[in-house]
Amino acid sequence: MSLSIRNQLPGTVTEVHPGEVMATVGVRLNGGQNLTAAITLEAVEQLGLAPGSPVHALVKSTEVSLATNRVAGLSIRNQLPGAVTHLVVGDVMASVKVTVDGGELTAVITRDAAEDLGLFVGSDVVALIKATEVSLATA
Repeated sequence: MSLSIRNQLPGTVTEVHPGEVMATVGVRLNGGQNLTAAITLEAVEQLGLAPGSPVHALVKSTEVSLATNRVAGLSIRNQLPGAVTHLVVGDVMASVKVTVDGGELTAVITRDAAEDLGLFVGSDVVALIKATEVSLATA
């Protein structure tokens, strides 16, 4: 199966915390960073997720936000530091490729946001991803 989701980071499940309907799944990315996914309990069971399971974390580029520093006091659990490696700014939107330890993410943000953040190739950023926007796939 091929997917249109560009952000596909390999990793290993470190923990699964089931609730009544949803579960949070901790993933250690191959680059050493930790990521949290909030997925349905049914998906956890169907995928057979348990500590040690190899997975790919999938995130649509429109669900990746950027900041110039880590953000305290925020409910977004996933904050991955990296550097801008490619930047395309259009009339309305910008596509920003960010290299993080263990992979690359693409964020699609507004042109205004890219300008306000002062983004350029080489600038340090933090990719922010809500746990509910992370999907998991098994190999």
